[in-house]
Amino acid sequence: MTETVELTQSTLPEIDGAATPDYDRTRIVTGIVHFGVGGFHRAHQAMYLDRLLATGDDGAFEWGICGVGVRPPDAAMRDALVPQDGLFTLTLKDPEGGVETGVIGSITDYLFAPDDPERVIEKLAAPDTRIVSLTVTEGGYNFSPATGEFDTENPQIVADLADGAVPVTVFGLVVEALRRRRARGIPSFTVMSCDNIQGNGEMAESTFLAFARLKDPELADWMAEHTRFPNSMVDRITPATPADLRAEVLTRTGIDDRWPVVAEPFTQWVLEDRFTMGRPRLEDVGVQIVDDVTPYELMKLRLLNASHQALCYFGYLMGYRYVHDATADPLIATLLRRYMNDEGRPTLRPVRGVDLDDYTETLIQRFSNPAIADTIARLCQDSSDRIPKWLVPVIRERLTDGGDVTLAAAVVASWTRYAEGVDEDGDEISVVDPLADRLIPLARESRAESLAFVSDTTLFGDLAEDAGFTKPYLAALESLRRDGARATLEELLG
Repeated sequence: MTETVELTQSTLPEIDGAATPDYDRTRIVTGIVHFGVGGFHRAHQAMYLDRLLATGDDGAFEWGICGVGVRPPDAAMRDALVPQDGLFTLTLKDPEGGVETGVIGSITDYLFAPDDPERVIEKLAAPDTRIVSLTVTEGGYNFSPATGEFDTENPQIVADLADGAVPVTVFGLVVEALRRRRARGIPSFTVMSCDNIQGNGEMAESTFLAFARLKDPELADWMAEHTRFPNSMVDRITPATPADLRAEVLTRTGIDDRWPVVAEPFTQWVLEDRFTMGRPRLEDVGVQIVDDVTPYELMKLRLLNASHQALCYFGYLMGYRYVHDATADPLIATLLRRYMNDEGRPTLRPVRGVDLDDYTETLIQRFSNPAIADTIARLCQDSSDRIPKWLVPVIRERLTDGGDVTLAAAVVASWTRYAEGVDEDGDEISVVDPLADRLIPLARESRAESLAFVSDTTLFGDLAEDAGFTKPYLAALESLRRDGARATLEELLG
């Protein structure tokens, strides 16, 4: 039986069941402060930096990561990573059953902002910190999906804007750190968004500058001149850590990891080369450094992310609970291919070096990976942050160009039906969404007032006034309620 090893820096030499960092972690200097350390960040950006450190290049050691949590649930990540000296395991599982586990060593510190906001601000203000990166989810940028405007009425934002306030939001912490850097003559760091938002760097720039302008207009002017916000596209399917993953990793490798991560082997990162104080040589470990990320991000958001939305509500209503099981259903697979080829792809720009036919089929294969055991529930959560950013833009562009939106409208209808909170067997659906208290009543109201759900202009703008959308939407919604999800898809797909 493999001997159990608690994961810490001092126990690394005892581990023989998995790859471990073969570089000197004591040499690492924190060059990146990252907000939102979850499974995706650890399977993606932290993994790339670990690869870079493993090259042995001296410059790589300037780019260690200090994670920061700002929300109360982030205390759990503090409790997992701090006792482990920032170390964690990443397990990759391929569809053929291959499994590979390694220890990632690029995170060297973790700070929970509510414990000590001042320590976080000073870490951000330190001259060694040259990049502040973000995976705070689509909803973390505090803007209206309909107008794109910064939400100045958010109570936490209001509190952070008060004179003498101790910051509690990422906006308050970052802007206060930049104020100190400016006062001390330290150049601005780069703010690097790694979230699934079209133009994520531009969105970060807009929202952080909006906050700064409300807090300190002169500082906002300085940021506009000196702070850079590169766009990026990130991709790796990373489900929430399954309940049994810790035991599995322990049995297979002997490592007792408080919070392991599992992901698919596929990974991609396309990054705009726009930084203020230098950057890691990420191109040495497979990152695509480009002048314009837009074609790549549109491809990913409107094909992969929007297809996840096409899959999840229909899949749930058809009784599936895992993504691979739903994708194995020929109806779901056909829906995904038809949506991508007929409605998603016509809104894309040419993507250099990418065969979109191959990309589409690769997505189907990735969704079909049973080893990942990605859940339908994960894809269904936070829909109000996702549909407006990933699918509504496709609908708008197609309508503007006179194109058909039958399938995209049906996906919105499937969300409406799901948001009623009751499945086709009459069992309760747990609708996990920041706007659930508003969405569930609207979805139920739409049984009498048919356009009630899509008349929410903060989510859909004026789509409820466009017959090109409402006709296929209402037809699909009526069919979902009358005939069910499977019969609706059979009719839609012929």
